[in-house]
Amino acid sequence: MTVLKTSMRNFLAHKGRMALSAVAVLLSVAFVCGTLVFTDTMNTTFDKLFQATASDVQVGAKGASDTGETTSRTGKPPVLPASVVGEVRRARGVKSAEGAVFSTSVTVVDAGKDKLSPGNGGPTIVGSWNGNDARTMEITSGTAPKGPDQVMVDADTADRHGLKRGDDIGLITAVGTHHARVSGIAAFKVTNPGAAIFYLDTRTAQQTLVGRTGVYTTVNVTAARGVSDEQLKKNVVAVLGHDYKVQTAKEVADANQKQVQSFLNVMKYAMLGFAGIAFLVGIFLIINTFSMLVAQRTREIGLLRAIGSSRRQVNRSVLVEALLLGVVGSVLGVGAGVGLAIGLMQLMGRMDMKLSTDDLTVAWTTPALGLLLGVVVTVLAAYLPARRAGKVSPMAALRDAGAPSDARAGAVRAVLGLLLTAAGAWSLYTAATADQAKTGSGWLGLGVLLTLIGFVVVGPLLAGGLVRVLGAVLLRVFGPVGRMAERNALRNPRRTGATGAALMIGLALVACLSVVGSSMVASATDQLDKTVGTDFIVQDDNGQVITKQAVQAVKDTPGLARVTEYKLLDAALTTPDGRTTKKETINAADPTYARDVRTKTVAGSLADAYRPDSMSVFEGFADDHGIKLGSTVAVHFEDGRTAKLTVRAITSDEAVVDKGAMYASISTVAKYVPADRMPLDDLLFVTAKDGQEKTAYTALKSALHEFPQYTVRDQTDYKQELKDQIGQLLNMIYGLLALAIIVAVLGVVNTLALSVVERTREIGLMRAVGLSRRQLRRMIRLESVVIAVFGALLGLGLGMGWGATAQKLLALEGLTILDIPWPTIAGVFVGSAFVGLFAALVPAFRAARMNVLNAIATD
Repeated sequence: MTVLKTSMRNFLAHKGRMALSAVAVLLSVAFVCGTLVFTDTMNTTFDKLFQATASDVQVGAKGASDTGETTSRTGKPPVLPASVVGEVRRARGVKSAEGAVFSTSVTVVDAGKDKLSPGNGGPTIVGSWNGNDARTMEITSGTAPKGPDQVMVDADTADRHGLKRGDDIGLITAVGTHHARVSGIAAFKVTNPGAAIFYLDTRTAQQTLVGRTGVYTTVNVTAARGVSDEQLKKNVVAVLGHDYKVQTAKEVADANQKQVQSFLNVMKYAMLGFAGIAFLVGIFLIINTFSMLVAQRTREIGLLRAIGSSRRQVNRSVLVEALLLGVVGSVLGVGAGVGLAIGLMQLMGRMDMKLSTDDLTVAWTTPALGLLLGVVVTVLAAYLPARRAGKVSPMAALRDAGAPSDARAGAVRAVLGLLLTAAGAWSLYTAATADQAKTGSGWLGLGVLLTLIGFVVVGPLLAGGLVRVLGAVLLRVFGPVGRMAERNALRNPRRTGATGAALMIGLALVACLSVVGSSMVASATDQLDKTVGTDFIVQDDNGQVITKQAVQAVKDTPGLARVTEYKLLDAALTTPDGRTTKKETINAADPTYARDVRTKTVAGSLADAYRPDSMSVFEGFADDHGIKLGSTVAVHFEDGRTAKLTVRAITSDEAVVDKGAMYASISTVAKYVPADRMPLDDLLFVTAKDGQEKTAYTALKSALHEFPQYTVRDQTDYKQELKDQIGQLLNMIYGLLALAIIVAVLGVVNTLALSVVERTREIGLMRAVGLSRRQLRRMIRLESVVIAVFGALLGLGLGMGWGATAQKLLALEGLTILDIPWPTIAGVFVGSAFVGLFAALVPAFRAARMNVLNAIATD
């Protein structure tokens, strides 16, 4: 009880000094809990949607995916004959069965040719209005579609794009473009996270999406009372056999949820990773806080030891203070995490992803995990300072405040830090010289971990040297004030090293990712220049195929020298060694593709692969299966017959564009795949006549005005798109790393604030002998800048080393150029100095306001 009372008294007496450490715990716990609440809420939203929209049993075509996704390379959904509906109705336990048609391979535009697709990347679904949809949708305006000129739209899409009854809508499919007017608006009875849904009557949907009537994509089956979904599925299979895909509502919902879950897990674990980095940075803050508090209370602890307190009691007293700090910070962090999750939901709403607070999900494990993490991390971080406090002897009550340094412990720490850093450097070197990216990535991870720990451990030793250099470069120009700032930073190298290390972690990751991102852009740009020999590439950014109408529009564009079509087909291959692969992709193109993309070969010429009944394979595949020029490979096309093709080219594995591709001509493939199953083009490569590039570029965009889903890019556009995509990814990562940097800044503020308290009497004496308030504030600001710049130097140097090593591994994948983004590095370095200035504002202001006489009288 005495230990608890002492801990409570000390905690409350120093609550101001504990505040910033509590904020660090709060932020880290909030990020963890917010991530879990947000992703759990998304899971709940999708669960409700999938459960509500699935019929008891669903029958689909054999080629349909488990999720019901209808995107295919033909641009049309897989279908089953309408007669299946009648067969299903004869199965035992069937209350009703209804055929439906829907597709996600559709682009919907308004009268101005602007796409009505969700801005969040969600699907655009066009289907027939049926009884199953009527269960989950409520018509809030107008009527359901009743003819070829009518379409009904979901309420969220109507609100998002300002659609109203009577507005013209165009539906662009592989069949053609169908126009209709909005007849009604329907709202979901559950939350629609962001899909855009359009309904036609059944006959119009069949003609628009498939090109013929008498077929459906799915049959929705409702069970009679007392019949389970599993039993109903067995009964339907007994009638239909195994020629169709039959799934229960749960199986459909689980398949859809699995698809969503894969995306959510990537997001969740990435965000939790950044929260972990923030926790790591927070550890330095907590260690520094308790180390300085213990140092300032050395005499107090010595008195406690003199009147009978044991080492264990003193140790426990400090740990109890840490426990209180962890509990307070974690409880507040859990509450802040729920608020953060709601904020993220609102942000997603601005990005067209609707999430309702009605679905807000706070599982009991979320606050439990937040509290556990916050408390355990805080107590573990305080263990070393607590152990140090327990070693204070009763004689310390007779000395001035401040713990003496342990030279032996410092030497052991320096040796250990140097050994770890050397081991990390050797691991990075091994990674950089690895022959395979997979092997090298393991060494890279080990090197990053060891060098990071090594720099943290050896930080005090580095602080002693680097701060002197920085002092000579940056501080000496400020005269005596600058020298005092330098000495203050050098007074406790362990404290300076720990504070700088907190900043180092975040900035090292920023520098590493900047180098990797910049190198990827530079390498890919170089590869485009060397490899792509065409002027323009036409494609759909969402991965949809290019319709025949769009292809014809491109071919009819004036000023073009050639248009190369490019298709992808699935096939199984039987190689000369007798093995049959499960599934490979054949890249079928016109023979001009060999000029459009200059692919390096290790044997033969790529142009020969486009001869009749010929193909190419890539180097690794050829080595694995004993294939040489002239070998015959049996190609079993998934949608056609088996072809025996002669290998006439082997492409290099060093290629970046189409790496690992197998080529054949479209005319060869067409002999074995029926015309109605031949996939549409994935890409078009377009080359203008000499001197007409600018005119052709404008003409192409004009020709595709009726097809806004397709984008025309020249090489400049492609490079900019690549740069923008990587830039957006890096900006998102930098935003997440900002949490760790904010916690590090709090660490600098806390260190300065506690050091000001520690030097209260010294500051009073300096003021008494003539140091002005302005000079005092400048001294503290300069000390803060030096600590921040010290952390930036370590972080940027370490990060560039990691980035350069990572680029060596990328070089094994063809990205051979190392590019250091010096403007970014310089900007981060200068920004760190401003961070130091900002962090010193409050401590400097408080120091300058001290009463001189009271400060001198401080014990």
